[in-house]
Amino acid sequence: MDSQKELYKMQRKKQESRHIEKEMHGIGTWRGVQQMTEKERYAVSQEERKEKIRARYKGVDRSELEFIPAKQKEKLFEDTGTKRVCAYCRVSTDDINQTSSYELQKNHYEDMIKEHQGWELVGIYADEGISGTSLQHRDEFNQMIEDCKAGKIDLIVTKSVSRFARNIVDCIAKVRELANMRPQVGVFFETEHIYTLDNTSEMMLAVLSAAAQEESHTKSEIMNISIEQRFSRGIFLTPKLLGYDIGEDGNLVINEEEAETVRLCYYLFLNGFPTAEIADILTQLKRKTKPGNTKWSSSSIVSLLRNERYCGDVLSRKTFTPNYLDHKVKKNRHDRNQYRQSDHHEAIVDRDIYNAAQKMLTATRYAKKGFPFPNLKVVDEGALKGFVSVNRSWTGFTGEDYEKASQSAYSDQTDINNTEKEERKDSGFDLSGYEIVRAQFFSTRLNPAMTISEGKVTFNTACLKKFENVEYVEILFNSVEKCIAVRPCDKDDINAVKWGTIRNGKWAVLPKSCKGFSESLFDLMNWNDECKYRFRGQYSKENNEQILLFDLEEPEVIKHEIIQEGLSDKNTSECLKDTTDKSENKTKKIVRTLFPKQWKNHFGCRTEEVVLLHRVKYCGNWDVLRPAKIVEGMEVISENLLKKLDNEAQNMIEKMRCAV
Repeated sequence: MDSQKELYKMQRKKQESRHIEKEMHGIGTWRGVQQMTEKERYAVSQEERKEKIRARYKGVDRSELEFIPAKQKEKLFEDTGTKRVCAYCRVSTDDINQTSSYELQKNHYEDMIKEHQGWELVGIYADEGISGTSLQHRDEFNQMIEDCKAGKIDLIVTKSVSRFARNIVDCIAKVRELANMRPQVGVFFETEHIYTLDNTSEMMLAVLSAAAQEESHTKSEIMNISIEQRFSRGIFLTPKLLGYDIGEDGNLVINEEEAETVRLCYYLFLNGFPTAEIADILTQLKRKTKPGNTKWSSSSIVSLLRNERYCGDVLSRKTFTPNYLDHKVKKNRHDRNQYRQSDHHEAIVDRDIYNAAQKMLTATRYAKKGFPFPNLKVVDEGALKGFVSVNRSWTGFTGEDYEKASQSAYSDQTDINNTEKEERKDSGFDLSGYEIVRAQFFSTRLNPAMTISEGKVTFNTACLKKFENVEYVEILFNSVEKCIAVRPCDKDDINAVKWGTIRNGKWAVLPKSCKGFSESLFDLMNWNDECKYRFRGQYSKENNEQILLFDLEEPEVIKHEIIQEGLSDKNTSECLKDTTDKSENKTKKIVRTLFPKQWKNHFGCRTEEVVLLHRVKYCGNWDVLRPAKIVEGMEVISENLLKKLDNEAQNMIEKMRCAV
């Protein structure tokens, strides 16, 4: 005992001596701090802070802490608790050969869930004939998710990742959405043996869903190549089509009972019946669609009228699916190769009748004045020989049609070659050595000018002033001379255009929509649809006849560009920015007027080289107001044929009524 006491006293003395040393060291340190530089004091301060942090993170005595363990992660097949379980199965096509796969999946999961202790079968959700690359149209899948949100399901069982989703984004998003629900909903992928509520499941799931997505991509590419090869060899798809049956050889064979319905649609439509009214007539007559329904709609009539198969032709790939993930169908506007075969099978309606229907379908706005069939009309004589009257709403004629119509006014090619614009003869004043300045380099404000963009034509105020007291005009186009003419006309003219409007007692410009004509004009002139084209006009008058003429071969090309402020023009092409980004990159919109390259560094041209737009009299006959005549051979449909179709339609209706 005495030895222990002595040992204790010695330890106590050592502790006290250490304490004294620390205090003395502290005093020495404090006195030293007074003599330290600011840098040295900062270093000491940092060291003290580190000591405090080290002391803090030594922690406390663990016996002072109360330990609350986390809930154990459930092991799917070891947990004997009650779970409400559903199964999801899917087959990508509704082919009859996959029906067995579909039924086997359902039977398998019914047995699997019933055999597992504690699992209660909620239901089987199954999508048949639906692709897995998109959640669109997967009604059963979406209903299953809604039931999970309602708290009706605890576990989803499915065959594989590819059955659940072939889109990596959809797969991961839905798994996370289910895991974040309260209570959580897990998904068990049987083939891969993945349970989504496990911590290690997401990485493996991401890899497998990416592989499933790429598999879908590969299949899509293979399918596109296969379709391209089929179409390139004239092997077309043969869908179910009203009026036809599919023969033993796979070709279309006319079904006469159904063909009567098809012919009636065409005959009534060409005689001025709206598609909605035709649909009502067929519904009243209880005529059946291809699926066997007796309810018709306007859209189904339009689809029937636009189908080229009824005149014996086949056109492949009218639509296509650019993205294998969202499956959105787009109209093929030369985005994919197409193949057409004429007279592929027996036609139900004549080609002339079909073509007339197509032109009439594009002329719905034209019919507002009671003319169901617009025709191209050309001036055959006078100063405007070869000019075709233009209707701005008419979209049924192409640039080629306008060319044929203009050329029809000339007897032969010699006449066409002789229509070149002539030089204006001088009046005796010697202009040798002078250059003519191009009018395009000067402002158009005081001179007649016309601007054409895709979908709109505008005449400036100077044009309106030239035609005083003129309310309506007619626009004419000559594809041979590449010239547009404007002449006064009556209000009742089918192609009449309101010239302007009165504002504050003055004539004001009235922009005119001309989408139907401008599309053909842009195509014919090979213009850029992103630009506007402005043309100088020439006003001519003789006696009481007046006209405005515009040469289309030397336009001012107007282009709008968005550039970054502060940069030179040479860098414009590199500075195009999104106009929505205004915070960092200040942008501005500029208007550029572009001229032909041959005009560069060229003030004008010699007088003998100038070709002015100057119309001369043809055989002394000015006759600007000479009416245009229908181009022979380009009529949409003859009146005799139209009457014949009307009689046949009435006979068909009487026959169908008797059969009802």
